Amino acid sequence: MVTFDSSLPGTPAEAWTTDGRLSALRPIDLGANDRVIVVAAHPDDETLGAGGLIAECFALGIPLEVIVVTDGAASHPSSPSADPAALAAIRAAEAREAINILAPGTAVTLLGFPDGGIRELRDDVHDALASLLERSPGTTMLVVPWRGDGHRDHRVVGEICADLAASFALRLLEYPIWMWHWSTPDNAITPWAHLESLSLRPASLAAKRLAIAAYPSQVLPRSAAPGDEAVLHPRFLRNFGRTMEVFVTHATGDSAAEASLSGAYFDAAYARRPDPWGFETRWYENRKRAITLAALPAERYESAFEIGCSIGVLTELLAERCASLLAVDISQAAVDRARSRLVGSPQVTVERMDVGRRFPDRRFDLVLLSEVGYYFDTATLDEVLERIETSLGHSGTLVACHWRHPVDDYPLSGDDVHAAIRKRPGLTRIAVHVEADFVLEVFSPDGRSVAERTGLL
Repeated sequence: MVTFDSSLPGTPAEAWTTDGRLSALRPIDLGANDRVIVVAAHPDDETLGAGGLIAECFALGIPLEVIVVTDGAASHPSSPSADPAALAAIRAAEAREAINILAPGTAVTLLGFPDGGIRELRDDVHDALASLLERSPGTTMLVVPWRGDGHRDHRVVGEICADLAASFALRLLEYPIWMWHWSTPDNAITPWAHLESLSLRPASLAAKRLAIAAYPSQVLPRSAAPGDEAVLHPRFLRNFGRTMEVFVTHATGDSAAEASLSGAYFDAAYARRPDPWGFETRWYENRKRAITLAALPAERYESAFEIGCSIGVLTELLAERCASLLAVDISQAAVDRARSRLVGSPQVTVERMDVGRRFPDRRFDLVLLSEVGYYFDTATLDEVLERIETSLGHSGTLVACHWRHPVDDYPLSGDDVHAAIRKRPGLTRIAVHVEADFVLEVFSPDGRSVAERTGLL
């Protein structure tokens, strides 16, 4: 389960350090950089995730700047006495001290955006960071929070920075923080293929440890009162005492290559609410399911594939018309709930799967892409559509249904998804339903209508 509470046990640091893949990561070379900018979502992120890198840059004489996006004032939401304004001032002072320990004299910019409010102020954050990059000629590397870390502020700041790295042609490194806590070495979400490591000199590691201690508001309890516990538990902090730091890396010119939303995004959503999109309770969803089922051109299907089944509400209804149904979702929490719902439907198989990385090598006569296409970036969506088209053969059916209103979190809009499907030369649209809220379209290599298929014409 995705969690941002370091007091919970989480994955032991030893589970990572004893995994042979960690020590075998490709090394990062810092010497090729003219200038480095480290961006943190909150005060202390820069020290936890990249404190060693900051110290190494200082030791190598690489010009460096640190930017902290939020004021960190929401770190103690249950405290009986924490004043947000006072806490923001404390965290600002701590950040300056910690960064000065790591790299004395380094320029520090505190943007002061509200902690927890980055998504709502996405455009303002983008403009502020873009302005700072424009004023920093010679920057060649941007070091930012990992977009897959699960925490909303980390993800949004990471996404903004990935876009800026592409715009300014910068090398991009992303540092995970919460991944060490909620993921595991064998979790498919852990991006081993994209991880590289930076070895830390003893002096850099010592400086990082001192810099972490320079955040007493986070590493020590405020008082004995409930809600005043240390935000960063010693058990959690063991993840940041290694002789290396680990970063998610990207090929040059490919900074935004992983803009598709990760499994961590959805795991976080299900951790907050068991039914994040109200599939079980909203009339809107109930009505849309009825329209989707009514749009299916065949009464029965031998082999169907539902991409993004969530908790299985539509899957349960679809199963009544399928001899075999494979339903998949990127979130294990969703898969577990769907399996419980469908325990009495032996013709249904529910699996955890990211179709952007692995697509079933089999034929289907029905593929359902409902409220999931906009989670992919353009390149991944094109690949998925190619695989869908191939899996359908000459007579299969693709049903696509998507929300049309803009959502800041999503790489694409629903209309973008359907425009991409309509461009597929091998698919013919045989039905369409358009409302202000959603669009539903049915495609097939077989362009015949239902009347033609059933012999009425």
